[in-house]
Amino acid sequence: MSLIPAVQKDEVLQRDFQSAVPAEGILLWWLGQSGFLIKSEYGTVLFDPYLSDSLTDKYRDTDKPHVRMTERAIKPSQLTGIDLVTSTHNHTDHLDAATLGPLIAANPSIKLVIPEANRAFVAKRLACDFAWPIGLSDGQSETVGAITIHAVPAAHNNVDRDQQGRCHYLGYIVQLGPNTIYHSGDTLMYDGMSEILRPFAVDLAILPINGMRPERRVSGNLFGDQAAQLAHQIGARMVVPCHYDMFSFNTESPDIFIDTCKMLGQPYRILGCGERFAFS
Repeated sequence: MSLIPAVQKDEVLQRDFQSAVPAEGILLWWLGQSGFLIKSEYGTVLFDPYLSDSLTDKYRDTDKPHVRMTERAIKPSQLTGIDLVTSTHNHTDHLDAATLGPLIAANPSIKLVIPEANRAFVAKRLACDFAWPIGLSDGQSETVGAITIHAVPAAHNNVDRDQQGRCHYLGYIVQLGPNTIYHSGDTLMYDGMSEILRPFAVDLAILPINGMRPERRVSGNLFGDQAAQLAHQIGARMVVPCHYDMFSFNTESPDIFIDTCKMLGQPYRILGCGERFAFS
């Protein structure tokens, strides 16, 4: 199977990111799966990057092969000037040592935001100092330079908590000056979700659309129509879909997402891997 080509990749993408100047608003690049690179005059944020073939290698000779569908956008060591990187939960496509190791080495002052409930797991997987990551649970916030990040629950498939009541799965709301971005992480809908999110006045929502099918034997996400409906319910000015076209066993077409957004009058944008989008 031939891979879906990246719109930009490697040195071309690196130059585009380094040279682009966000005069107003933000610049956003989709890096595949749930990975998004955000650049603004207030700082740079990298959401949940997966920039390796670690899952394809791990499951190659199993009954659940992770066959890659889209080209890798860029080597993590090529991404410099990153202020903050996130992991919404412990699944490898959101906490990948093969991605985060080279990324951290290339950005010595980078900050990593994680669910506090996952601290021990993260420290072991990344072989990092136990105290180094910034840990959050839902309702908590942290400011890094001019970037403020708020944690909200995610349901993958449930809103799971540790014995101290801290969420294992999070979404993050990042404020970059006047711009507010919601990255849901992996999630289904849960009771009170819209009520939690609406007060943040989200400008740009980033939501998964690969859905949940029991035959895949993995935790599920929103389907495309549900993602469009959630964006509409919280009043997002724009929604961008993700978590599709990475692994052949766990993907969905964005068509139902597009159709539902059109029906609801919800502004949306479909991106190719490595494509830049200016939002203000």
